[in-house]
Amino acid sequence: MKFLSTFLFVAALTVSGCANDATVMDDGSAAIGKEPMRPAVKPADDAKQHAHQHGAETKGACADAKVSPSSKCAETVSAAFDGNGVLWIAWVNNDHVYVQSSDDKGLSFTAPVMVNSGAEKIEAKGEYRPKIKLDAKGNIYLTWTLKLEHRHSGYIRFSRSTDGGQHFSAPVTVNDNLDVISHRFDSMAIGKNGEIFIAWLDARDFEAAKKAGQKFEGSSLYYSWSDDGGQHFYPNKRIATHTCQCCRLDTAIAPDNTPVITWRHVFEGGIRDHALVKFNDWNTPGDTHRLGRDNWKIDACPHHGPGLAISESGIYHAVWFSNSPTSQGLFYAYSTDSGRHFSTPVNFGKAGAGHPHVLAVGSRVNVVWQEFDGANNVIKLIKSADDGKSWSKPEAIAQTAQAGDQPFLVTDGQKMYLSWKTRQQDYQLKPIGE
Repeated sequence: MKFLSTFLFVAALTVSGCANDATVMDDGSAAIGKEPMRPAVKPADDAKQHAHQHGAETKGACADAKVSPSSKCAETVSAAFDGNGVLWIAWVNNDHVYVQSSDDKGLSFTAPVMVNSGAEKIEAKGEYRPKIKLDAKGNIYLTWTLKLEHRHSGYIRFSRSTDGGQHFSAPVTVNDNLDVISHRFDSMAIGKNGEIFIAWLDARDFEAAKKAGQKFEGSSLYYSWSDDGGQHFYPNKRIATHTCQCCRLDTAIAPDNTPVITWRHVFEGGIRDHALVKFNDWNTPGDTHRLGRDNWKIDACPHHGPGLAISESGIYHAVWFSNSPTSQGLFYAYSTDSGRHFSTPVNFGKAGAGHPHVLAVGSRVNVVWQEFDGANNVIKLIKSADDGKSWSKPEAIAQTAQAGDQPFLVTDGQKMYLSWKTRQQDYQLKPIGE
């Protein structure tokens, strides 16, 4: 790699929930296994940044349900392009999900369209956010987490539009376990034939073990899918047990049109590294493989999930955060054998860095992440033109002294763009040069 930096990341404890899982096989993969939920960990600078971002409640017009909804009032914005190069965004304001589109790359947007006509508490901050995806026919799909009355409890919700975003179906709950427990951190991917894959972290196994007086570390990873455009979903199935409860998932579709999912997993001995599963088919999860060997042993929640992108040539690109004694900061690695093995991880970022996201278009791979330098939230970028084998030096591509959302990358199939939101300011879509 052309660029390599390491840094010392100081950790501080906060309270939250995360979990444990699995055993390491001799070949480095993980057998689905055992383990629960603990306190939480945040890097010191990231904790300051989190407080900076979420310390104050939204005030003024944004809290007034009578005022016209605006994405300026949203803490998070999710974005995706359709096949015609139209940008679609989803965001939350006063207990409703809204969708807008832009045919001029974010310079102007259509009027917001309400998705859920009935108000419901929606998780929309940090590693929580509604997801928006489109299929090849232009149908629009959304998922989000409905917040329930108990701490960390929720349902996974789904809605769709088949008329270009003019109307949306009544939301349905995807998790078929309806206990008031944790079902959260949903992730969605759309297959080449319009299949809809939805995965989430689910506490049903933990709760069952607790009732039986058995020890169960953490949460489980469940999924459902639809082959009729979201009119119906297959029964929920489990991918893994004892997963970290507090970190986002990421999903992608492999060139053979099967889902691939990565998450933070708790391996034997309480090691909280990452895992990956490629499905054999839409009904059958494959073996669980280990992504990275940071050996981060911690009984707390990192609040940092991984990122995953798969190129048209089948190369898997992954990014993640670690704070182990020997591996601190952000990391990138790639796989040329469908996730069974990954390259030696490359360390990037510095103290205060977090929440990386990766995207690949052809042989071009971009990674963005967030850093807090003590005064500003800064978005950094590194680029590769050779499938992740070498990298540019990091560059700052955006910053704000205000609170900022986590950065994401989106593509219209040719160019890549930074998708970013700062509090009570306009959503930003910034093209990234080659």
